[in-house]
Amino acid sequence: MQVKVQSIQFSADQKLVNFINHKVKKLNLFFDNILVSEVFLKIIRANSSNNKLVEIKINIPGKELFAKKKCQSFEAAIDEAVDALRRQINKHKGKLQVKN
Repeated sequence: MQVKVQSIQFSADQKLVNFINHKVKKLNLFFDNILVSEVFLKIIRANSSNNKLVEIKINIPGKELFAKKKCQSFEAAIDEAVDALRRQINKHKGKLQVKN
């Protein structure tokens, strides 16, 4: 799986990019046919506390899954978004098994 990380109006350090790659690639454990994942990082209003926004979009054959989370840190937002995507993947897999 290819993971594309884009930080909007700031530059993400390598430690954060490595953390994102590690967490997003874990989704392959739940569904091994993920083609591409895109991660967007944004800081909303620098003076507020809950200002880190993470959007993750993954492409699987026939479907596109998306999660958007806002937290105090990018790491927490990434954890929540990956967890939401994991639930979406499991739901999608359940629908595929019903059709077969």
